[in-house]
Amino acid sequence: MIALSLAEIATVVGGQTHDIPDPSVRVTGPVVRDSREVVPGSLFVALAGERVDGHDFAADVVAAGAVAVLAARPVGVPAIVVDDVQTALGALARAVVERLGATLVALTGSAGKTSTKDLIAQVLRRRAPTVFTPGSFNNEIGLPLTALSATDETRYLVLEMGARGIGHIRYLTGLTPPRIGLVLNVGTAHIGEFGGREQIAEAKGELVESLPPQGENGGVAILNADDPLVRAMATRTKARVVLFGESGEADVRAENVRLTGTGQPAFSLHTPSGYADVTLRLYGEHHVSNALAAAAVAHELGMSASEIALALSEADTLSRWRMEVTERRDGVTVVNDAYNANPESMRAALRALVAMGGARERGGRTWAVLGPMAELGDEALAEHDAVGRLAVRLNVSKLVAVGGREAAWLRMGAYNEGSWGEESVHVSDAQAAIDLLRSELRPGDVVLVKASRSIGLERVAMALLDADATGEGEVAAR
Repeated sequence: MIALSLAEIATVVGGQTHDIPDPSVRVTGPVVRDSREVVPGSLFVALAGERVDGHDFAADVVAAGAVAVLAARPVGVPAIVVDDVQTALGALARAVVERLGATLVALTGSAGKTSTKDLIAQVLRRRAPTVFTPGSFNNEIGLPLTALSATDETRYLVLEMGARGIGHIRYLTGLTPPRIGLVLNVGTAHIGEFGGREQIAEAKGELVESLPPQGENGGVAILNADDPLVRAMATRTKARVVLFGESGEADVRAENVRLTGTGQPAFSLHTPSGYADVTLRLYGEHHVSNALAAAAVAHELGMSASEIALALSEADTLSRWRMEVTERRDGVTVVNDAYNANPESMRAALRALVAMGGARERGGRTWAVLGPMAELGDEALAEHDAVGRLAVRLNVSKLVAVGGREAAWLRMGAYNEGSWGEESVHVSDAQAAIDLLRSELRPGDVVLVKASRSIGLERVAMALLDADATGEGEVAAR
């Protein structure tokens, strides 16, 4: 992070120095919460979790080179002691962001946040040093740690913001106030916690409410023109509003959207300053909206349509288990999208699977290996049933529903839509799915693996790829 002395940090966070011989010593390394990430010059944040208390590692991290520990109590080594470590971490992030002079871009949405954040970062870092949220490090701990990884050279800071309730995004924008705020969509992710889509929209809209008024170097709210709940947020901000989407009213829009022979989206990107053709390396038509959102941010920061199109066309998937596509030696393609799932992302992934299967010259089958979608509350039965039905309507060859009650609802939805015989099955766990797939897959098949993170369905995709590494995949396919 920006080098600050321990005395300066203590002042910023309202703490007291303990066992620090020289308060002028600067933190020249990263701010970390994991003792395994400590390097010389680090500041270690001693957070207390359900299973592990960071204070227990204080001596170890100082021995490894940390200059001090941010702690809730004296720990016998150099420390800045505060009343609440998490609050102090946020205060430190706010102070560093204010000194940066970088443009802060924040984004939120029910689906696609991480993929869009990765696209924005890959586009902007072609122009200037860019720091962005790793993975889905988007909560009250991950967000300030990301901000604190910025340096004096950082010009763009791209932060993903998640929410599990009203007020969460308002809190995060207080730690890292954005100039550009992007809202992707309002879906049903976490609807069980929020109570309804209108409540989700209320929470997501806190981002645009936090933006500074429009004007020279003022706030910019970038909103999805194709999502009515997002578009309506224009009335909740004093910032200048920019629309993106496929709507003809969007300032940044896509025309002539199509899928390539390998299932990757292509389109003509239109911006207020020109247009250019884009062909994404990502899979699935749903990434068009994500790419348009990234393009709108980049255009606001001065990039031309041709620059943006080139950067988007060369961008890759940076975060693990999000439509990771791997073709085995035997011709089976494994699509690992097991990081998380909600109804919107399930539907998008199924459509991408069908597009990829239709592009296969050898006419292989499409397999949807699906697990539960968490936090849907009273909507859980209907949403799982609907996904099962959609798999049938899209003519997915094989549905494998993995898990307990929710998986049974997936299978029942498929059955009620007309999927009988062996077209859809319900298995108890990941190992049962692995055993089934190893015995049934054949060259040319495409396998999508997707579920909420809690079920750990990535084990299925990893087992299929491990089998390929050992040659088992080739045996099973014969």
